Amino acid sequence: MKTIDVTITYLRQTRRPNRRAPHPPAHGAALLRVRRPPLHFYRYLYRLVGDQFHWVSRRRLDDDQLAAIIHDDDVHVYVLFIDGAPAGFCELDHRVSDVVEVKFFGLAPERIGQGWGAYFLWHCLDIAWSLGPGEVRLETCTLDHPAALPLYQKYGFEAVDMRRGKIETIDD
Repeated sequence: MKTIDVTITYLRQTRRPNRRAPHPPAHGAALLRVRRPPLHFYRYLYRLVGDQFHWVSRRRLDDDQLAAIIHDDDVHVYVLFIDGAPAGFCELDHRVSDVVEVKFFGLAPERIGQGWGAYFLWHCLDIAWSLGPGEVRLETCTLDHPAALPLYQKYGFEAVDMRRGKIETIDD
């Protein structure tokens, strides 16, 4: 295990983005909600998308702790499938009244840089706003893909705070 210094940027939207839905970069895409995902499938998605960026928070949870979060009716897990295979996932947390938090969002490594990020983010934000919040929040850090923060800002997120922090990585 090692500790990495990061800068965390906290962002929010206070209104639905005024952008048209981007066209999918290729055919064969489907976006599906996975209700009460099996823990092994959720862990697979989390690692598929997050290992490259040192996501660890959900890996530290035991099965009961993880199930209590992702099986809550106000937590929505969406998976982007391309040609039938998982290519990204998004978790929307609406457990706090009037707020939807984009807890996790990302693509499988082989789909990064192909235009899927903007397509997937637009649809996830459209879903988030359809839940009727007063604002949508998310956070990103310096370990995330360098295009993440500019993409979020392009879609109308504004930085509301920045903090320095540390992340303890998990070695496999």
